[in-house]
Amino acid sequence: MWAFLHRLASPRHFYHLTGRWIPWLGGATLLCMAAGLYLGLWVAPPDYQQGDSFRIMYVHVPAAWLSLFVYVFMAVAGGIGLIWNMKMADVMAACSAPVGASFTFLALATGSIWGKPMWGTWWVWDARLTSELILLFLYLGYIALQNAIEDPRTAARAGAILAIVGSVNIPIIHYSVEWWNTLHQGPTVTRFDKPAIHPSMLWPLLLMAVAFQLYFFTVLLLRARSEILWRERRSRWVRELLTDERIEPASDSEEIAS
Repeated sequence: MWAFLHRLASPRHFYHLTGRWIPWLGGATLLCMAAGLYLGLWVAPPDYQQGDSFRIMYVHVPAAWLSLFVYVFMAVAGGIGLIWNMKMADVMAACSAPVGASFTFLALATGSIWGKPMWGTWWVWDARLTSELILLFLYLGYIALQNAIEDPRTAARAGAILAIVGSVNIPIIHYSVEWWNTLHQGPTVTRFDKPAIHPSMLWPLLLMAVAFQLYFFTVLLLRARSEILWRERRSRWVRELLTDERIEPASDSEEIAS
């Protein structure tokens, strides 16, 4: 196990190994998302209070979950790179930030769309919404900090510190509906003792959560592979890789002969 993780920390082995994972992750993402959308949009019954408008939760809730998960992932990867000086940890942290920011924006946008018919307004300075908006600013600040510093290692250290400090916002987002009196509904899926959502609605939601999770890892690996090629562009293995994959144009004599 440790030997495998040690090899995975090598940019060269990471690039070649993840190239075999991506097609499987992408296929699993499509299957889970297709099944989740079908069950959520066509099979699940309308909510007794919200009608069909509740179906936006099959995008909103997984996006909100992933916005928290990706930030924790980014902070942990940044901490590993900060402590053990691992290149791949820095790459994973940097590549996950734009994806996490996209999930956070999607959660805020769909939450506003859902809130309009439920609350009568697009936005309120609710504790959950406000802390989620702060999370988006943390993502954007991390991305801006990474782009503002030219040296990758210095940028990784600065970003790791920001991510670790900003992670204090994660439990605030999660427990905001319990700590303060807010318009946002309380936890439903995590109440295993007294389920607050019918299984016909719960299973599509869990499928969509898995689909979003697989999508994150698929896009993360694609971004990480591109980032590795850029950072390691002067190394021998990248030059050999590009030489093997380069397609040489045909000469004029070959074109005439054909």
